[in-house]
Amino acid sequence: MANIPRTLPLAATALTAVLALYIALVALGNITDFDSNQQFVHHVLAMDTTFKDDDLMWRAITNTGVQDAAYVAIIAWETVAALVLVYATWLWIRRDHTPARRMTTYGTLMLMLLFGAGFIAIGGEWFAMWQSEDWNGLDAATRVFLLSGVVLIVANMPFGQAEATRPQ
Repeated sequence: MANIPRTLPLAATALTAVLALYIALVALGNITDFDSNQQFVHHVLAMDTTFKDDDLMWRAITNTGVQDAAYVAIIAWETVAALVLVYATWLWIRRDHTPARRMTTYGTLMLMLLFGAGFIAIGGEWFAMWQSEDWNGLDAATRVFLLSGVVLIVANMPFGQAEATRPQ
């Protein structure tokens, strides 16, 4: 432990904490102000603000029950990711680096799946969210995806020569 530079574990702790705080606030906001982002999900899935291209509109989901189920699933996923990242932050603070890395990896991958696969790929491309001037969340999704990637990289960087050569 004495050989490990303190700056990388400190950076991993801080970045994990920032991401945990962010996604916890997102989940809390979605729970306490359910309607705001519920409308976002409804419009994206219904594709009602896109170019209305007949070749794409068959993809639209207009059933509000399905839309609401998708939104609740998103909130549940965000909440679990927040809890995982809060736990990872606690592990970093305790200097339990191996489990902290594992939990940070799980949490960041959860966010990368949600924001990358869910919002960028499925929302942005499949449901043509990029076409909407009013309900386009691609910039926000890209920011979270990239921030999660940075946290993932920093948390998994070797902290020193001894660790770099040690099998995991």
